[in-house]
Amino acid sequence: MAAAMAAGNFNQQFDTTWGDGRAKVLQNGQLLTLSLDKTSGSGFKSKNQYLFGKIDMQLKLVPGNSAGTVTAYYLSSLGSAHDEIDFEFLGNLSGDPYILHTNVFTQGKGNREQQFYLWFDPTKDFHTYSVLWNPLSIILSVDGTPIREFKNMESKGIPYPKSQPMWIYSSLWNADDWATRGGLIKTDWSQAPFTASYRNFNAQACTWTSGSSSCSSSGSSSNSWLSQSLGSTGQGRIKWVQKNYMIYNYCTDTKRFPQGSPPECSMA
Repeated sequence: MAAAMAAGNFNQQFDTTWGDGRAKVLQNGQLLTLSLDKTSGSGFKSKNQYLFGKIDMQLKLVPGNSAGTVTAYYLSSLGSAHDEIDFEFLGNLSGDPYILHTNVFTQGKGNREQQFYLWFDPTKDFHTYSVLWNPLSIILSVDGTPIREFKNMESKGIPYPKSQPMWIYSSLWNADDWATRGGLIKTDWSQAPFTASYRNFNAQACTWTSGSSSCSSSGSSSNSWLSQSLGSTGQGRIKWVQKNYMIYNYCTDTKRFPQGSPPECSMA
């Protein structure tokens, strides 16, 4: 059986998990909105678990003065040794750019933050944020442009997410103790409610049910993403993004890692 293709009906693919009605599914399941006010934020979670996939979601972020707010869109398993792949969008004052914060956790350990500005205003329209996760690497992309790769370097002793199925989560919440300029700028509740919108979810993925993968019996060519890697064009695009738009890279933070950067940094 080939990998499941799941296209965008939010009613069929996701459950709203918290927020007392602040997460809304609209337009016959084609649009989902999360909102945040002083009382609560909101969130949703996929009905399925996935073990490898190419997962796309279009997001339009909180417009205007979004300082103090965080919109998170991520894959995660459960437990203290969980794996996780993160996009987090840190809000800012009107006119100042959002920060896209990314991280990869393996077996409960993160500390692999890379942060970027975007080359467009992510509040004006929907843009596609993608995770390609296969046995070779994890590639994060924005509108089809790869911005980050985490390779499978298990042969060098670096853990890689490959055995824990993950759910897809998203939430919008108040993090004004750290989100904007390290917590200096607080959320302006007079601007509430803050709203982020989602559409066009698409997963070419191996769904995991009762201990088995929808891909395990498949030699199907429709799973080409399972063996996809960046190639020289993709490597060039990542270099372009990192040269022009990256604003923080854990690999170059010598204050934080005085003993030398983590091992995957020198191998990447």
